[in-house]
Amino acid sequence: MTGMLNGKVALVTGGGNGIGREAALAFAREGARVAVADYEAGAAGETVALINGNGGQAISLSGDVTVAAQVQAMLDGTIAAYGRLDCAFNNAGIAPYQVDSFGQLTHEWSEASFDRMIEVDLKSVWLCMKHEIPLMQAAGGGAIVNTASIAGLIGLNAATGYVAAKHAVIGLTKTAAIEYAAEGIRVNAVCPGFITTRMTARTREQRGAVIIARTPMGRFGEPREIAEMVVWLCSDRASYVTGAAYQVDGGLTAA
Repeated sequence: MTGMLNGKVALVTGGGNGIGREAALAFAREGARVAVADYEAGAAGETVALINGNGGQAISLSGDVTVAAQVQAMLDGTIAAYGRLDCAFNNAGIAPYQVDSFGQLTHEWSEASFDRMIEVDLKSVWLCMKHEIPLMQAAGGGAIVNTASIAGLIGLNAATGYVAAKHAVIGLTKTAAIEYAAEGIRVNAVCPGFITTRMTARTREQRGAVIIARTPMGRFGEPREIAEMVVWLCSDRASYVTGAAYQVDGGLTAA
């Protein structure tokens, strides 16, 4: 059976674990050749081993998505291996606990923590698109999916920098979708709810029961459930979809 992405080349940032790893695996299952990028080189290598061990094609890349030269190197590595770029999942990001702001209210965040959150969760998305879009223009089109969050659609207590960054990612997504639609480049965002990943471990431990009670489907999501949305958005089955932000949250934002 032909996959949705047969013959395509996909780049996944933050592909070493969690949602990024599941998306990379899903891209490969659907026939894409995959460039897996992650700050943790070993984690990216593990994802690549899983893909290649199951008959797919993947390469491992490492680098810091907040540094333009390293983003360019990731794209150069993708082109050197596969000759083109058709799909990009800009997924790399961090949570408040990774900038020492877990549980802090707006006035309690340090300037350094806020700046780092914006740099990783917002600037990196723009940097990736900046370097991906010319390659897609050269290829005659493409599809980009950016990881936002339900925090890009609503406010969340004690997550001010994260919420600000994710709201901005949706704005970036919509603007780029308008700018490049005529060139056949579609740009969308996926907005995960509370997903069972390493990044949400502390939240699940401290507030898991409350979150589940607020979620109509009564559970946390799984990374593969985000991956399926990402792959669909990158496929021709979503050919008339651009500038959208899809929540995958078990109904949390509908409640």
